Amino acid sequence: MSTPLTPPARYIDPRGQRFGAATSVVLLAIGWVAGQFWLASLVGINLLIASAFGTRLFLPGRAWPFVKRALHLGPAEPEHEYPPRFAQALGGIALAVGTLLFAVGLPVAGWVLVAGVAGLQTLLAATGYCLGCRLYFLRWWIPSLFTRLFRTNDRLIRMPVQPLRHV
Repeated sequence: MSTPLTPPARYIDPRGQRFGAATSVVLLAIGWVAGQFWLASLVGINLLIASAFGTRLFLPGRAWPFVKRALHLGPAEPEHEYPPRFAQALGGIALAVGTLLFAVGLPVAGWVLVAGVAGLQTLLAATGYCLGCRLYFLRWWIPSLFTRLFRTNDRLIRMPVQPLRHV
């Protein structure tokens, strides 16, 4: 049974994830140019929150429905929410480690992790290819554990094995 902390997984518009990734890249770039690591930390916190409680809490992507409506874009083939949430968890963990490195006096190493996350989000925004989503479909131990943490109605949501198609 789902609880208030783990809402049922849903299907989402993959273009919203791409839009959110592009917005995150802009925020991370502003943080780097301004030398403000706390901005990268905020993006990381939001990635972790969205990965735990659902992509609708990913603030950089919240404007997508308005953009979609303003541009009169039609529907897209939806994708399951778990692979993007897994990718967000990976990015959030990388930014958390970067924040820790920055706090202990290793800012260059922290910025390297930020650059890695920004690079992967740029790849997603520009091409629709999500490396974290692909890792989820490998079905190794960690994605399996991640899925078990977010059960719906006391059963796992079975994910298709074929790769996702992005518009």
